[in-house]
Amino acid sequence: MTLSWSSSGLDVHLGWQPETGRTGLAAAIRAAIRDGRWQAGAAVPSTRALAQDLGVARGTVTRVYADLAAEGYLRTAQGAPTRVATAGALPQSPPRPAAREVAPRWDLRPGRPDLSAFPGQAWLASTRKVLQRVPATNLGYASELGAPELRDTLAVYLARSRGVVADPARIVVCNGYSHALTLLTRVLHGKGVDEVAFENPSLRMYRDLVAANGPRVVGAEVDDDGIDMSALDSPAVVVTAAHQYPMGVTLAPHRRAALTRWAGDSGAIVLEDDYDGEFRFDNQQVGALQALAPERVVYAGTVSKTLAPALRLGWLVLPRSLVEPMRAAIVDSGSRPPVLNQLTLAELIDSGGYDRHVRRSRTEYRSRRDRLLAALPGVVTPRGISAGLHLTLMLPDGGPTETEVLAACRRRAIGLEGLRSYWQDEGRPGGVIVGYGAAAKHAFAGATQAFIEALWEVTP
Repeated sequence: MTLSWSSSGLDVHLGWQPETGRTGLAAAIRAAIRDGRWQAGAAVPSTRALAQDLGVARGTVTRVYADLAAEGYLRTAQGAPTRVATAGALPQSPPRPAAREVAPRWDLRPGRPDLSAFPGQAWLASTRKVLQRVPATNLGYASELGAPELRDTLAVYLARSRGVVADPARIVVCNGYSHALTLLTRVLHGKGVDEVAFENPSLRMYRDLVAANGPRVVGAEVDDDGIDMSALDSPAVVVTAAHQYPMGVTLAPHRRAALTRWAGDSGAIVLEDDYDGEFRFDNQQVGALQALAPERVVYAGTVSKTLAPALRLGWLVLPRSLVEPMRAAIVDSGSRPPVLNQLTLAELIDSGGYDRHVRRSRTEYRSRRDRLLAALPGVVTPRGISAGLHLTLMLPDGGPTETEVLAACRRRAIGLEGLRSYWQDEGRPGGVIVGYGAAAKHAFAGATQAFIEALWEVTP
C-alpha cells in the first residue's frame, strides 16, 4: 500500500496489508524506521491523517503509536508532533535466529556415528531400571567429579577395554570432550603451561579452543609412526595415539615409550584423546598410552562416537595432582552432565548393552570401510589403519585437486571435509576425509556411489 504525507516530510511505501490488523501495522512501521525510510527525528503523520489514508479507526493508529513509543521507536511530547526516535535512542534490531544445520543428502562427514543405529530400546530399558531403583537423594546436586556410580563403572570398563589405569577417584565426567579440553586447558594454564603442542595435522576446532583459553598452540609433525618428537619442547601435548586424526596412523611402540619417557623427564602433561579407540578392525586393539605413565598422561574418552554426541558425556582419567584443580574448575564453570544420563550410561555398561552395541557397530563400520575401499578409483591413496569412522584419501599432484573434489561433491549434495583445513601451515598436501559412519545403513551405498561419481567427474 503506497502512502504519502507531504505535511510530515515522509514519502514512503509502507508494506502493510489490512488483514494483518494492528499487529501488522506496528511491524510495518518498525520496519520503515529500521530501514531509514522513516528518518530518525522526523515527525510522523498525525493519527487522524494516517487513519484516514489507511481506512482504519483513529483509535487503532493511536494504540499503535503508543505501543511503538513504549518500545522506543517513537517519542511523544505534550503539544508537539510525534517523532521517530533519534538514531542513538532506537532499540537494537533483534538478532536473527541462527540457521539450522541442514544435513547433506549424502552424509559422508567424518567423526560422526550412524545415529539411526542408536540403541534406543537398550537406553530406554536402562533408564527405567535407574528410575525404579535410584534413591531420590541421587537426583540432587551431583558430585563435581560426576556420579560415583558412573565413575566406578568407567574404572572397570576402561581397565578391561582400553587398559587404562583408572581409579574412580581420578575420573571426572564432563559435558563431552570439548568441555573436558576447555577445563583442562584452564587448569594447566593456571599452573604455568603457556604452550600446548598439537599433532600436525589435527582438528582446528580443538586448537582454537585451547588458544582461546590462554596457551599458544604449536604444531608437531606426524609421520607413519605417529607424532614426531624430535622438535617437541612444549609443557603439554595433545595426541590421538590409537588412531591419529585425521591421518589414521597409530603411534608406534618406540614412539609411545619415548613420549611417556619424555613426559616423565620433562614434567610435561600428555593429553591422550582416545576418541574412537573401540573401533579397531584389523587387529587386536592397541591399549591406551595412559597405562605407561598414569601420572603424566591424561586419558580422555567419550560416547560421541559409540553412542551419540548429543548425550554430552565424556570423561578424563587424571593424574592425582590434577584431580582437585579440575574439581575447582568444574565448580567455576557451573556445567555438569545431567545425573540421569550418567546413571543410565552406567547401567547400560553394567548390563552388557553397551558392549553389544559397540560390537555391532564395529562389524558394520568395518564392512562400510571395506566396501568404500573396494569402490575407490586408483587416483586416490587411502591412508591409515583399518579403524574408526573415517578414511583419509590423498590426492595426486597431477589432479584432481582438493578444491575440485569438494566442489564436485557439493554439486551432488555430498557432505565430507577437505584435508587442508587440518594443517597448521600452508603448502601441505590436499586430500579429502570421508566419514563412512554418518550415513544411515540404507543410505550408505547411495552415498558411496555418489562420491565415486564425483571423483570420476574431476579425474583427468
